Amino acid sequence: MIKQKTVKRTQVAPSEPALVAIYADESCLGNGREGSNPGGAGGLIEWVHPASGELRRWDYWISEPITTNNRMALRSVIEAFRELGKRNRLFRVVFTSDSKYIIEGMSLWVPGWIARGWKRKGGPIENLELWREAVDVVSTHECQWSWVRGHAGQPQNEYANFLAMRAALQQTSSRGLRVSEFESWLAAQQTKKKVMRDTTPFPEAGTFKPSPKAWTT
Repeated sequence: MIKQKTVKRTQVAPSEPALVAIYADESCLGNGREGSNPGGAGGLIEWVHPASGELRRWDYWISEPITTNNRMALRSVIEAFRELGKRNRLFRVVFTSDSKYIIEGMSLWVPGWIARGWKRKGGPIENLELWREAVDVVSTHECQWSWVRGHAGQPQNEYANFLAMRAALQQTSSRGLRVSEFESWLAAQQTKKKVMRDTTPFPEAGTFKPSPKAWTT
C-alpha cells in the first residue's frame, strides 16, 4: 500500500464538481512501420479527499495488438473518462498529455468538426469513431486540456509513459482503476539517479480554466 500524501487545497463550494488531475500517455511499438504494431495507453489519476485533504492516486492502462500512436492517445482519454463516468458524478478535470494530437484536437479541432457535421476541411477525420467516443465521455464534465513536453523529466508524465510502454510490451489491461504505484516507481527512479523534475502539485481550484464547451454530442 502506498503512503498517500496530505496536501493543502483551496476550499470550494460543496455544490462545485470535484477537481481531478489526469496525466496520460500512449505508446505504439514500431509506429508507422508496416505490419502489426502493438500499443498501449496509460494514465495516472489524482484526487484530493475533501475531508482529510489526502492526495489519492490511481493507475489505469490498456493495450491493443494492432494500433497506432494516435489511436492509443485517444484511448488514453476514453479510458480515463469512462472510469470517471462510473462514479455517477460530474468532475472538473485537468487532463495533461504530451500529445498535441489530443490537446489541440479536443480544445481546437473538435468544435469545428462538429459544426461541419463531423467533417474536416482537409478530408476524412482519422479515427473518427474514437474522436466521437472521446467527445461523448468527456462532454458531461468540465475539462482543461494541458500540454506537457514529453520525456522531459516531469514525473507524472514519465510515469504515464511507463504505464503505456509496459502495457504495449506485455499487452495487458488494468481492467479499471488500480491503487497507484507512482510513489514506489518514483523512488526507484531516484535510486537509479534518473534526472527528474519536482512532482507537479495538485492543481488549485482557483487556477482551473476549463476549455469552452463548444460541442454537443
